[in-house]
Amino acid sequence: MAPNNMNKMAETLRQQIASGKFLPMPSCFDGLSAKMIEQAGFDLSFMSGFAASAARLGAPDLGLMSYGEVLDQARNVTEASSIPVIVDGDTGYGNAMNVYRTVSGFARAGCAGVLIEDQLSPKRCGHTPGKDVVSREEAFDRIQAAVDASREDTDIVIMGRTDANHTHGLSEAIHRGQRYHELGAEIIFVEAPKSIDEMRTLCREVPGCKLANIVEGGLTPDLPMSGLEEIGYQMAVYPLTLLAASMEAMKLALGHIKTDSRQDAVLMDFSELRNCIGFNEYYEASSRYETSYRK
Repeated sequence: MAPNNMNKMAETLRQQIASGKFLPMPSCFDGLSAKMIEQAGFDLSFMSGFAASAARLGAPDLGLMSYGEVLDQARNVTEASSIPVIVDGDTGYGNAMNVYRTVSGFARAGCAGVLIEDQLSPKRCGHTPGKDVVSREEAFDRIQAAVDASREDTDIVIMGRTDANHTHGLSEAIHRGQRYHELGAEIIFVEAPKSIDEMRTLCREVPGCKLANIVEGGLTPDLPMSGLEEIGYQMAVYPLTLLAASMEAMKLALGHIKTDSRQDAVLMDFSELRNCIGFNEYYEASSRYETSYRK
């Protein structure tokens, strides 16, 4: 059955994958960060659950954000950006039917792709301790439901993630990645390989488009893009780079305010700030209407 509504962003993402070009994905967490990723010239973005939870709730990525909150954040991101965005759909927020609804909702919100993973709920960041995964059968049901939603309802690219390497070893993670591909997941994400040898093995054994998750200070070797591509990855996501950079900048600026040395802080020029946010675009558009005015 063909989807009721074709998703132009999903088609754009598929074309990017089909090109064979290596695809880096800086991770956004709100509308402004999504806008800045596009302004920097990237073709693709990822809405990180870790970063979104930190930015929206000021809370850790431990399953605290509800489906509704993530969906609302995804809408803010897709409305602020005109490049494809893949969203972190976590475990799908319930059983297979919840996964189906989750995937359809993100597609309608304008997301190009959605990640569905096999962690036990509540899930946690893939580079933190204490995580575990569901059985093979439940993991495969989640991916099948996600693929069914994309094919039967509203089109979206499915990214299948497994965290099985942490608790069950690399061979189990590879088996799950292989099965995800067979079920129709278009991007395969085997989380947290701990060495270059593990990265090479999974890229050799798992078919399809493979994604590397590069967390500064995390478990996976932080290789340059050329190294990742040589190993066999086509995509790399950087889930915390922008969050960490912005938090460090805010911490330094707050220190300058506290010590009354604000003039020494490194800040974006006010005119550039307004331009990045979109003031100039707004003024240009509003000039078409006689009753519009500037403040």
